[in-house]
Amino acid sequence: MSLARVAVIGVAFVAALGAGLLALNLSSSKSNDPVIITAAPAQPPVKLEDVLTTTKALEMGASVNGALGWQKWPEDGIGPTLILKKNEPDAIEKLKGSVARQSFFAGEPVREAKLIRPDHGFMSAILPAGKRAVAVRIAADTAAGGFILPNDHVDVIMTRKVANSDGQGEHMATETVLRNLRVLAIDQAVQEKDGQKVVVGTTATLEVDPDQAEALTSAQQMADRLVLSLRSLSDSIPGTPGYAAFLLAQDKHQKSTIRVVRYGQSTDITTTK
Repeated sequence: MSLARVAVIGVAFVAALGAGLLALNLSSSKSNDPVIITAAPAQPPVKLEDVLTTTKALEMGASVNGALGWQKWPEDGIGPTLILKKNEPDAIEKLKGSVARQSFFAGEPVREAKLIRPDHGFMSAILPAGKRAVAVRIAADTAAGGFILPNDHVDVIMTRKVANSDGQGEHMATETVLRNLRVLAIDQAVQEKDGQKVVVGTTATLEVDPDQAEALTSAQQMADRLVLSLRSLSDSIPGTPGYAAFLLAQDKHQKSTIRVVRYGQSTDITTTK
């Protein structure tokens, strides 16, 4: 072997050895670098408070006895009307005997505005300001076959015998004396219960204003027969599609009156307000 060839092989060997050492140094330096893990910032804990809630669903008029309990509630979601245990630890005992003015869902926070204390009358508590409650005798054939339920709306139709203008005989006169009255109760039931779809009662309690109360009382005295005509909910409640049409129809009937005679003095009472 010539000296030149030996020299070339030696140079190649040295170069290979140097490259191997360089690669080894680079790999060892990378493995020694520290691994940095960036942690997400910790979320602040949610602060909870004990809030008075219902432990089961309550219907309007139901007693709250045995249906109240404390439940953890996020502090951020607590309104000023909710009852907190830290403020009123004896709230369950204090509200004992109260009844629900409106329905409650299970787990719903309790507000005192939706309860009626035992020392207040239930019917007077659910009446809106300025309204009155008047009872009317009914039967299945005068109350839409018994399909009228509390919170339905009705018209009151009066039928009576009227003398003919010629003084000969009588004829039957029928007129709607009051319109769109809310039914507060049938007998003593203030709402549908146990899925009952028909309530056949003897008395319907209607929500009226003071003038309507007088007109309805007079109509009961004058009428041979009073009939409650069930209205569709779609034209009975503000905000429903047909309610505007009802208001326009009211204007057309505004002159309908009942004449009430008291101690020899006659008074005309508007019946369609």
